[in-house]
Amino acid sequence: MRQYKDFKSERSSSGREQLPAGGYVCQILSAKVESSEWGDTLVIAHDVCEGDYNGIFKRDYDQNTMENKKWRGTFRLKLPKDDGSEQDAWKKRSFNNFIWSIENSNPGYSWAWDEKTLKGKKVGLLYRNKEWEYNGRSGWTTEAAGSESIDNIRAGKFRALKDKPLPEKPVSAPVFTEEEDDGESPF
Repeated sequence: MRQYKDFKSERSSSGREQLPAGGYVCQILSAKVESSEWGDTLVIAHDVCEGDYNGIFKRDYDQNTMENKKWRGTFRLKLPKDDGSEQDAWKKRSFNNFIWSIENSNPGYSWAWDEKTLKGKKVGLLYRNKEWEYNGRSGWTTEAAGSESIDNIRAGKFRALKDKPLPEKPVSAPVFTEEEDDGESPF
């Protein structure tokens, strides 16, 4: 066997560490509002700061050698448009709950409509399983999808979030053209 350049006996990557669905005490590293054609989103970069998964997203980021690596610890909250729609009411409830979770977890903190003041605060985040599909491949990951006070997370007093599978795709019937139909039934 011919030896190749840069040989080094080492264990290859066994994949990324996955954060299981559940509740975690997290610290906010940054918060910013991103705008798109669908509306504004509050993007919270965070990392787990207690327990077995303490620092999971920093480890993941530091170990990733890809050129376009991204921080995986994000929680995205769609911001209300104040348009009176049912979807807007849901966004308001989610945002109100998030702010309650922050204020309840950080004594003395009061929300003053400045997302930059969230940096350094602790919050309980709820992760759920989410199915993904990309380039013909699919699988499961977890995503931050809810918030809770850190006291409730530590005490295990939170409701686990339901898994989010991909939407069911309609099964399409095979299409036959006259050219393919030889008049004989396969049955």
